[in-house]
Amino acid sequence: MIPTGHLLAFLAASLVIILIPGPGVLFTIGRALALGRRAALISVLGHAAGVYVTLVLVAVGLGTLLAASALALTVVKFAGALYLVYLGVQAFRARKSLREALDGRVDGATDVRVFRQGLLVGLTNPKSIVFFAAVLPNFADPDAGSLPLQFLILGTIFLAIALVSDSTWGLAAAFARDWFAKSPKRLEAVGGAGGMLIVGLGASVALTGRAD
Repeated sequence: MIPTGHLLAFLAASLVIILIPGPGVLFTIGRALALGRRAALISVLGHAAGVYVTLVLVAVGLGTLLAASALALTVVKFAGALYLVYLGVQAFRARKSLREALDGRVDGATDVRVFRQGLLVGLTNPKSIVFFAAVLPNFADPDAGSLPLQFLILGTIFLAIALVSDSTWGLAAAFARDWFAKSPKRLEAVGGAGGMLIVGLGASVALTGRAD
């Protein structure tokens, strides 16, 4: 059983980390602007699933390796950055087709594909990797039972908070998109902005240090 003091301290730390927009939030906003509310929420679920896989890997020891190895962390970070840039470029190129996207007629914008994209972003999210590998262990108590189990419990709490926060960001961005969608030119501009946002996010992930 995780001590109450540790749990409360972890909740406070989680709120601070989650309220600072990271790759997950910015990616969700980009999806909402480019594809709308449904895609944003599916992206949130996909991203959460990817982050949960990261949590499980941390629980069995991989997180320690990533935190200790600059090379391993760099490889993961650049893989995620390149994928984000790719998604951003694709969104920018498809900006003129956004009116069809509102009616669900854009080829390739299926729920499965959107979920898979969010999953891959979550798997390569350096902010989550560093948090779970370097921060999460500080709130576990070796005398309170299995450390891997404590990691999973704390990480699940973190993800539950993040799901609410990311969904709120996505819905807010989708609401703004719907307003702009009343004008075809506005909609195209919003789609281009969403793509550029994701490209910028990929570049920032590649250029920032270990604290991202």
